[in-house]
Amino acid sequence: MRVHVADHPLVTHKLTVLRDRTTPSPTFRALAEELVTLLAYEATRSVRTEPVSIETPVAPTTGLTISDPPPLVVPILRAGLGMLQGMVRLVPTAEVGFLGMVRDEQTLQPAIYAERLPDDLANRQCFVLDPMLATGGSLIAAIGYLFARGAVDVTAICLIAAPEGLAAVERATEGRDVTVVLGALDERLNEVGYIVPGLGDAGDRLYGTV
Repeated sequence: MRVHVADHPLVTHKLTVLRDRTTPSPTFRALAEELVTLLAYEATRSVRTEPVSIETPVAPTTGLTISDPPPLVVPILRAGLGMLQGMVRLVPTAEVGFLGMVRDEQTLQPAIYAERLPDDLANRQCFVLDPMLATGGSLIAAIGYLFARGAVDVTAICLIAAPEGLAAVERATEGRDVTVVLGALDERLNEVGYIVPGLGDAGDRLYGTV
């Protein structure tokens, strides 16, 4: 598994505002979208392309275009929806699927309650959007589900992660083509499975239910 932690002052600045408990939901949503766009530049570094011939106003030349089938962007509901626009702004030709996942607050285990994906994921590059990589359970389940449906490589984009969750994803995806792109790697998980220092519940903060 490949891991990239963003090292850029703009990423750190935006994350600092996200972490602040006084940041209102509208600002939180806008910054989350902006952060995903920044992280997506790194996440799409290995997106598949092919040469294409074009005519500029001056001369013919050869450039690159994204190959078919296009990348598939998969936000994990509900919090992943807050990252979707930032991703498709950068890759507007991508297709979008959805995975609805819920975590049992007692066992911390995830379950898929809804999915809307193409029938055939063979030869697809998939980009999973999930703001928080805490225990790793939801992301492990999502990645496993996509590979079972035929995906060939999966890149996860997360705003922040805990070391415990990152290690769990690495163990669970050994031997598979997986990349994780992070805005920051935080200190640890607390006793109830929240990232420390973290930013609280991303879904609640995105949608104003806290």
